[in-house]
Amino acid sequence: MASPQASQAKPLALTQGDPSGIGLEIACKTWLSRTPDSPPFFLLADPDHLARHAQDLGFQIPVETAAPSQAAKVFAHALPVLALRSKVRGAPGAPDPRDAPATLESIERAVACVRAGEAGAVVTNPIAKDVLYKAGFRHPGHTEWLGELGERNWNTGPLLPVMLLWSPLLAVVPVTVHVSLSRAIAELTTKKIVETARVTARDMCEKFGLATPRLAIAGLNPHAGENGSMGREDIEIVAPAVEILRAEGFDVRGPLPPDTMFHAAARARYDVAICMYHDQALIPLKTLAFDTGVNTTLGLPFVRTSPDHGTAFDIAGKGLADPASLMAALNLAARLVAGAKH
Repeated sequence: MASPQASQAKPLALTQGDPSGIGLEIACKTWLSRTPDSPPFFLLADPDHLARHAQDLGFQIPVETAAPSQAAKVFAHALPVLALRSKVRGAPGAPDPRDAPATLESIERAVACVRAGEAGAVVTNPIAKDVLYKAGFRHPGHTEWLGELGERNWNTGPLLPVMLLWSPLLAVVPVTVHVSLSRAIAELTTKKIVETARVTARDMCEKFGLATPRLAIAGLNPHAGENGSMGREDIEIVAPAVEILRAEGFDVRGPLPPDTMFHAAARARYDVAICMYHDQALIPLKTLAFDTGVNTTLGLPFVRTSPDHGTAFDIAGKGLADPASLMAALNLAARLVAGAKH
């Protein structure tokens, strides 16, 4: 069913995510819903576990083990799977730390496929960080580990991976990510804001095709600190970052009151909101575009996107998962790969 144009593109490498979550279900649903314009992908998974899972969900879906070079051709008639060396044990809704090696192998091999020129981009299904932590995983999340994989596979210097949550309605970047609120405030620095904004602006130019990205910098405190009456962080940390960025030629505004940044008229005045902490960025994004938001990592030598939701263990194996965000992630990955070539 893939169009000639889609068939000629390198397939996307889709990781299994936590195999006890909804990742395999939405991968199956996405393949079943494919159109002639859908970007082809291959799934890195345990093929036996995948076939059993699809059967249990009542999906009439052929699963075919395939090398990445065969995936685009196979995609027309079967879900292509690059078989993992690790076997899966956990059941839907019952995550098992013994499956951590399979989850991590899926991600590592997906990155390796892109590095080898066998895949166009990495698209990751959701993982459960607490499950990985029990198996010794030492990174705060996907974003930080993908930065290390980028450094290792491309032999780059230190990378600053930046989390961008994108939708047609809003794009946001949190400066601090998977840390507690108290730690986020303690770790917030002018340097961190400036470096995050630089990476964001660069990739919005190179990958999203914006000539001059407009950045809106959120304040940390209510009303952006109200001239220091509600904290001096916006005066002493955020405002200096805005001035540095402005002096470097970036189109930047702020610090802006966070409670008035996200209505429709405000959003029309910027391309990306640079937020100070995780929930300041993700709450408005998920409110506006929960089913269609995409998590993409900027600052990497490869394209990576992901659905903007979690493993949803509570509905795993019940056939209730919505694949819309995964479809959006695959489509955005294909768009960014095409943009990066021009």
